Amino acid sequence: MEPSSFSFALTLTLLAGLSTGIGSALAFFAKKTNTKFLSTALGLSAGVMVYVSFMELLPQAQELLLEANSAFPKAGVVAAFFAGIALIFLIDMLIPESENPHEVHMVEEMRRRDQRQLKQTGILMALAIGIHNFPEGVATFTSAYLSPDVAIPVAIAIAIHNIPEGIAVSVPIYYATGNRRKAFWYSFLSGMAEPVGGLAGYFLLRPFLSPFSLGLVMAGVAGIMVFVSVDELIPAAERYGKHHYAISGFVGGMAVMALSLLLL
Repeated sequence: MEPSSFSFALTLTLLAGLSTGIGSALAFFAKKTNTKFLSTALGLSAGVMVYVSFMELLPQAQELLLEANSAFPKAGVVAAFFAGIALIFLIDMLIPESENPHEVHMVEEMRRRDQRQLKQTGILMALAIGIHNFPEGVATFTSAYLSPDVAIPVAIAIAIHNIPEGIAVSVPIYYATGNRRKAFWYSFLSGMAEPVGGLAGYFLLRPFLSPFSLGLVMAGVAGIMVFVSVDELIPAAERYGKHHYAISGFVGGMAVMALSLLLL
């Protein structure tokens, strides 16, 4: 890996993680949850990630396995794809459902809950998001390194998906403590799990980098992104109650991704 590639991947992963701060800002200054915006944005994020996974990452993964003279390139890609899904699914199962970072939370409802419960909810949410963002950081960093042409749209999609997570962390802590700074820092630290995940994945995989291993990693990243889209983003967009905005965002995300790839 060239130093410039490393810096590029790390910067994108860092920016994607920091977008939890945007969620914090929305929570602090918005009196009502903008459900139309969140439904559209989450749908768009899902559309980008699904399109990239099936149209770019999986074909490139198969090419890398063919380059490595793998005996079963298609089977290897399929196995790695579902291994990525299994990894993120396992992490999801380890997080209590009540503290799942992708359960929908509204600014309005947080004002009606017990202060002690709010603070506990916010802290547990920050921990859950930190755990959950770790493999997403690997996905963002890896896609930025292996597919620079799709890196920026993927990073933007991950960043959009992190906005509601920032709301989920900062709002309960803010209304429990009245401290904007504390709420922001909890949200910030949960987002930092993303670049930490990216760096950990890089240093763990670095000794084994080859066309074969890179192909498997790329297919695994595709699995992670498809699972995040189908299990979290689309259902969350629907639960905000704006079905047509969610679907329009999803189709729009695929269209934007397709157009950007055609122009590159």
